[in-house]
Amino acid sequence: MTQTAASAPVKIAVAGALGRMGQAVAKLCEGRDDVVVVARYERPGVDGEGLVSIDEALALADVVIDFTTPEASVALAEKAAGRGGVALVIGSTGLSPDQARRIDQAGERIAVVRAGNFSLGVNLLIGLTRQAAAALDPRDFDIEVFEAHHRRKVDAPSGTALMLGEAAAEGRCVNLADVQVPARHGLTGPRTEGEIGFSVVRGGDIIGEHSVVFAGDEEILTLSHSARDRSLFARGAVVAAKWAAGKGAGAYDMQDVLGMRG
Repeated sequence: MTQTAASAPVKIAVAGALGRMGQAVAKLCEGRDDVVVVARYERPGVDGEGLVSIDEALALADVVIDFTTPEASVALAEKAAGRGGVALVIGSTGLSPDQARRIDQAGERIAVVRAGNFSLGVNLLIGLTRQAAAALDPRDFDIEVFEAHHRRKVDAPSGTALMLGEAAAEGRCVNLADVQVPARHGLTGPRTEGEIGFSVVRGGDIIGEHSVVFAGDEEILTLSHSARDRSLFARGAVVAAKWAAGKGAGAYDMQDVLGMRG
């Protein structure tokens, strides 16, 4: 959907409205003429001024932006797909393969943009990681994905780190599940050629740090991204919402939104 000065604003509902990301999305939309928040809702049993039910939100909105929990996102996707007429932007992380499949299945009926990270910079990093992994021989370069987040984050590695790992594996034409090493502890023995390792830090109020290290014997290449403010994720989600409004059914991600799929 292309916005012009004469276009009606895209009507957005915010799931998890009292959470950090929900509040960031609502704040970002304030005072804009291209988007407007028409509904805010929370999980059942949570009260707050101006909150509505999920059914009311789906009835009012063109797009729902959801940064909540895997369980809540699956429930939203299935309810929205059954109802039709609304697109979804889902940024919840920690999804199991089955939960991701069920959300993507909703894309058979409605537009669903699902991503582990809505940052423009991170999505560029994903593309660069894919290219570097394709260019650097696994016999000569080991790959390690590093990520750090605040102490409250409950899943590890982060969704973004896994996206980077997937990009690296794709560049090397292998399945991440076959070469992934999520953690090292104790006497692990020497590193296996071609594996993609993950290192994780949880502490303080770190918003998000991601690096992909290509370590060779003579040189080390590091591709990295630092998040300075959570509003960057909200901004990317709003860009995705504008793109998804009026879009045909499909399971999309930020590579599609940014035109980087090819």
